Amino acid sequence: MTDATMTEPTAAKNPALSAFADIWKQFRRHKGGVAGLVVFIFILLAVYVGPYIHTVAPNALNVKARNQWPSLAHPFGTDNLGKDMLAQVLAGGRISLAVGITAMLLALFLGTLIGVLSGYFRRLDGPLMRLTDLFLALPLLPLLLVILLLFRDTLRATFGPETGIFILIVFVIGITSWMHTARIVRGDVLAMKNQEFIEAAKSSGMREHRIIIKHILPNVLSSIMVSATLGIASAIITESALSFLGLGFPSDFPTWGRLLFDGANFLQLTPSRVLWPGLAISLTVLSVNYIGDAVRDALDPRALKN
Repeated sequence: MTDATMTEPTAAKNPALSAFADIWKQFRRHKGGVAGLVVFIFILLAVYVGPYIHTVAPNALNVKARNQWPSLAHPFGTDNLGKDMLAQVLAGGRISLAVGITAMLLALFLGTLIGVLSGYFRRLDGPLMRLTDLFLALPLLPLLLVILLLFRDTLRATFGPETGIFILIVFVIGITSWMHTARIVRGDVLAMKNQEFIEAAKSSGMREHRIIIKHILPNVLSSIMVSATLGIASAIITESALSFLGLGFPSDFPTWGRLLFDGANFLQLTPSRVLWPGLAISLTVLSVNYIGDAVRDALDPRALKN
């Protein structure tokens, strides 16, 4: 065995590892994407590890310390009931991120399913695209408000106040956020289904569902990943808007949007109450958007050839 064979890189033997290395190389060239990834990882560590360092309970009352400005004891200050704002921002971050990721997964599943079926099966294209156009034409905010008002009390009674509202908000955001993903995936499938390797799979007798799983889905994965990153940001903003309108989680179940809503009346007294949750929302959405841009550029076939 020659030395050249012995020193052959492992990535060259593993095409998947080599492709990942190429994508990561392109991702690192996008400075905004790298910065966004660092910020997003920091936010994840803060909201999930931070409570083990800052051990104050988010709902612990201390009326004597209410409406305080930031200090060593309370780095983000306190609210009108003496609750520690840092603890509430950390707890709210876990809820907001959970809502964003879960709603994104639901929207991604619906969008990918409808996009693949519409693009691959011609007889389904018309009905599914008209359904997509219908959802795009609906005024989403009034629709969200109507659904929340109709089903909020029922789900609260069935699953409890926190779990019921979580299920409702995730469902509402998910079913109103899948349309753009469906259109993007449909376009990719339409451009792909007449290519030679798809025709070869059909002529070999491979079943339709096998073709979709083995050949179609891997080739539209780049579009799905970009939609996923942008979907998290959109879901977090929507949840924050609903909570800010007072239609989200209850006041003792803080999210970033709920903290903004509760702190709006105390803006002149303690402006830090709206500063920190607003900054957390802005940084999260901005970092996720930059990650999405970097992922899109990294998965561009033209970039991988350079």
